[in-house]
Amino acid sequence: MKSLRIAAGVALFAATSVCFSQPNVPCGQPLDAALHSGADLTIDSRPAGVEIVATDQEAIHITCKAASKDQDAETALHTHLQLSGTPSHATLTITGLRLEHNGVQVRIEVPRKVNLDLQMPAGQVTVEDIVGDKNIELKAGQITISSTHTWNYRKVDVSVAIGQVNAQVYGASKGGFFREFRKQDTAGEYRLHAHVMTGQIDLLGKPAHATTGPE
Repeated sequence: MKSLRIAAGVALFAATSVCFSQPNVPCGQPLDAALHSGADLTIDSRPAGVEIVATDQEAIHITCKAASKDQDAETALHTHLQLSGTPSHATLTITGLRLEHNGVQVRIEVPRKVNLDLQMPAGQVTVEDIVGDKNIELKAGQITISSTHTWNYRKVDVSVAIGQVNAQVYGASKGGFFREFRKQDTAGEYRLHAHVMTGQIDLLGKPAHATTGPE
């Protein structure tokens, strides 16, 4: 009986620590893999439109396409997706030959509870109904974080060097040079850091808990 328990433990460890390394796939071909609820997901992307949405599946499903038929389809073909790591600590790399956005749109479906770390030179990032820590940075573009559930952040730190911070969920809006919005909530659970050098950040959702700390 003891040996059976040991064997089961080893099997469980192997299942949770297995590594995957998906080959580069071109934009237009979907990419799928296991991703655990509560996993850490790092995204390193060329300029693009990136939409990250919550699902009830313990998996990641990635699709990519040109925004319209009028966009440069060749640019989409030269955009590639690669997933590495494990179902608990995964890294998605989005590469391309050209630096401009050119309407490439990437949709990433993940478990509802995931910790996100995203870095991208330019583009548009939309995060919908994801529960967990977030660290998102762009040099130019727009970040929109929305939730249909209660806003549940212990610490919020968002800023732009030039542009606009619209924290609708906190009833605040700031624009101009070197604008930032910070809040702390002892009742919250997660951390949110977002920064854009030039552009806009929107925080949308149900009103947050009563908060403490500087604005």
